[in-house]
Amino acid sequence: MGSRSSKYIVLFDGVCNLCNGTVQFILKRDRKKQFLFGSLQGKTGQEYLRKYRQPTDTFHSFMLIEANVLYTRSTAVLRVLKHLGRGWQLLYVFIYVPRFLRDGLYKLISANRYRLFGKKEICRVPTVEERESFLE
Repeated sequence: MGSRSSKYIVLFDGVCNLCNGTVQFILKRDRKKQFLFGSLQGKTGQEYLRKYRQPTDTFHSFMLIEANVLYTRSTAVLRVLKHLGRGWQLLYVFIYVPRFLRDGLYKLISANRYRLFGKKEICRVPTVEERESFLE
């Protein structure tokens, strides 16, 4: 396993079914094992939120840390797809859509994600096979 600094770090809402589904999507396609995951509610997630001066009590954004740069919302999602390769990088073309439009759609889905996709009572626990890909 490479060093943490050479990995892409994905921070997600650990109780959100949509977010957990997104993590599962990435895990299945991350053939190079280049992503690490942490819930925003977890110890490491909270440390990253403080480091990047983000709220530590509201979890409205999917986040990607790449080379010590924090990407949020639609930009984070598109950058993840770009790094997955195998055809998914073609969706990165949507980065040219103005951010206010991309993030407008993202915020609409985010604001309704628990109602549309449900919510868990506790954060997801990685399987034994997945543990090396999780920060805590």
